[in-house]
Amino acid sequence: MERPIQSLIGLSFAFASAVLTRGHGEAPSVDPQPTVSLPAPLARVLTDYEQAWRNKDAAALAGLFAEDGFVLSNGVPAVRGRAQIQKHYAGQGGPLSLRAFAFATEGSIGYILGGFARQAGQADIGKFTLALQKGADGRWLIMSDMDNGNSRS
Repeated sequence: MERPIQSLIGLSFAFASAVLTRGHGEAPSVDPQPTVSLPAPLARVLTDYEQAWRNKDAAALAGLFAEDGFVLSNGVPAVRGRAQIQKHYAGQGGPLSLRAFAFATEGSIGYILGGFARQAGQADIGKFTLALQKGADGRWLIMSDMDNGNSRS
C-alpha cells in the first residue's frame, strides 16, 4: 500500500503534467480563473479556514492541519506540525475570502487549488495550493498549505 504522501506526490505530478502539456507554447492568461463548486467535505476546509483566519484564531487554524502538516508561505521558511503552525499563525488574521479553481481526490488524498481576496467578489490578491489528507475520522485535513501573492513586489 502506498503511503498517503507518496500518492499525493504522484497525484500532484499528474496534475502538473496535464496543466503543462495543455499550456505548452501558449501565453499566460491574465483572465481570472473561474470558481468551481466543491463537495461539502472539501468546502468545509475553506470555510473553516476563512472563519479561523477572520477570528485570528491560531489554534483553530492549526486544528485544520494534519498533525505533521506544513505551511509553505512566500518569503519565510517552511513550518511543520500543528504546534509550530499555531505559533506561526499567532496574531495573524483578518478579512479573507477563499475560492477554488480546481480540486481532486483519490482515496484518502486530495488537493484544492484556488485564489484569495480580502472580501468575496473582489479580485484575487493571491493564490494557494492545499494538499489534503483524510483523517481517520473521515475529515479532510490540510497536509500542506502553499500560498503566495499576485503582486511581484
